[in-house]
Amino acid sequence: MAQRDSIPAPNFIRNIIAEDLKANKNEGRVITRFPPEPNGYLHIGHAKSICLNFNLAAENGGTCHLRFDDTNPSKEEIEYIESIKKDVQWLGFNWGKHLYYTSDYFEKLFDYAVRLIKDGKAYVDSLSADEIRKYRGTLTEPGKDSPYRGRSSGENLDLFERMRAGEYEDGAHVLRAKIDMASPNLNMRDPTMYRIRRAVHHRTGDRWCIYPMYDFAHCLSDSIEGITHSICTLEFEDNRPLYDWFLEELGVHHPQQIEFARLNLTHTVLSKRKLIELVKDQHVTGWDDPRMPTISGLRRRGYTPEAIRDFCERIGVAKRDSMVDVALLEHCLRENLNKKSPRVMAVLNPLRVVIDNYPEGQVEELEAENNPEDPDMGTRKVPFSRELYIEQEDFREDPPKKFFRLAPGREVRLKHAYYVTCVSVIKNEKTGAVTELHCTYDSETRGGWSKDGRKVKGTLHWVSAAHALKAEVRLYDHLFLKENPIEAKDGTDFKADLNPDSLETLTRCRVEPSLADVQPASRYQFLRQGYFCLDSADSSPGLLVFNRTATLRDTWAKIQKAQEKG
Repeated sequence: MAQRDSIPAPNFIRNIIAEDLKANKNEGRVITRFPPEPNGYLHIGHAKSICLNFNLAAENGGTCHLRFDDTNPSKEEIEYIESIKKDVQWLGFNWGKHLYYTSDYFEKLFDYAVRLIKDGKAYVDSLSADEIRKYRGTLTEPGKDSPYRGRSSGENLDLFERMRAGEYEDGAHVLRAKIDMASPNLNMRDPTMYRIRRAVHHRTGDRWCIYPMYDFAHCLSDSIEGITHSICTLEFEDNRPLYDWFLEELGVHHPQQIEFARLNLTHTVLSKRKLIELVKDQHVTGWDDPRMPTISGLRRRGYTPEAIRDFCERIGVAKRDSMVDVALLEHCLRENLNKKSPRVMAVLNPLRVVIDNYPEGQVEELEAENNPEDPDMGTRKVPFSRELYIEQEDFREDPPKKFFRLAPGREVRLKHAYYVTCVSVIKNEKTGAVTELHCTYDSETRGGWSKDGRKVKGTLHWVSAAHALKAEVRLYDHLFLKENPIEAKDGTDFKADLNPDSLETLTRCRVEPSLADVQPASRYQFLRQGYFCLDSADSSPGLLVFNRTATLRDTWAKIQKAQEKG
């Protein structure tokens, strides 16, 4: 289990478990589970469920299972299983010996189905899929019985065994529960339990050609594992009567299902179907694209597990759906990175500066603090020489009011270094663009402080031109322009809201030489620029690629201040 980052806040699920323990329900045991389907990568919404299930178990001396609900081999891949395990571990959680697969229970699930057939509670239906949908009815009209609903138990058993033996083609028959075709809950209108599907399973190979449906297998897998509290999101609330029916008709252990509101995040889609579409249509570079809300994408972008766990705790657990501002997630990240990220200097859009009165060939090693938030992180040496790079935006030939950075005749401070004054400007003869600045420095201001007490308003970051390393920097913005990018009622595709400027790639960047041996996924604060992470996929010994994890601007803090002023 992960170490808790803070004292857990009360919520209605914690209160339910506390009451259960007080009443010695389940003999004082708390067993939860995180049951992903291995048909895609996990996203930030799954992180909420992971944190909730593992933490509830840990808080109460219980266990949390990781179980793959692998009942649909045509959409499941080993790649997804391995990515899910990696994500759960990266978030800081450990399932120990409690790793399970629904496919482990295929034989037992088959036996449960046979028992329901013998009890007259299930039948083999030979309607086509389209016919089953038509017979099912609507929200306002009841369904009608299949003409095959009256088959005898013996006939149903024979057909079901032959389905398993592979005598029929896909879609020829299904096994359905016999409940109530007039039920106001559509889930109770004789739901399908098994379908024929000739697909090779990643664990069972071709031993099976029939596979249980999720609703049948899910609740019974919980029962088989002895889960005490089956915690799921609100969209499964209408499925609960069906789960209860299966468990009660079979007379097996009955976990308590508790629903909570799923995570909805602004400027983000968390539908697995939509995320798959973004990947397949190449709107992103893959599941781990740093713009994706997947855990692998967040990790590659530079998010920390501590920040994600903090976010999941702060948003709490509610019974009603709501929208969470992505600014809160970014705020949690900044708080975490501010404490642990070393500071370095990086120039993203370089402008050459020549210090005319600095000795040619001289190089000074100036001392720079690694993190003012943590003195124990110590200091480093940064080289200073006659030729430097500063940001293009830090110079204006005709500065506007309240522009306190470099301009002709103006003096500014170079961080950790000296005061410099701009004395001349060199431009491109054809375009008129500024290509080089000439400055002078005050040798009595070493370290960036004046002995005579004079003050300057502007402080700039910089790198030594001769020592700086070349780097590529990727600036990421929200993947979607709208706060809630969903399909409109007129059928407008959610992808119409994609942000065309969600990625800007800068290829002329220069970073200080202390980053020469930086390891993939290392995180830094580039002074005045934001938080950045060395890309774990595209960086190589000869190519430094940094992803911007977050800007320095804390939108959530501004939102909170505005709310306080009210």
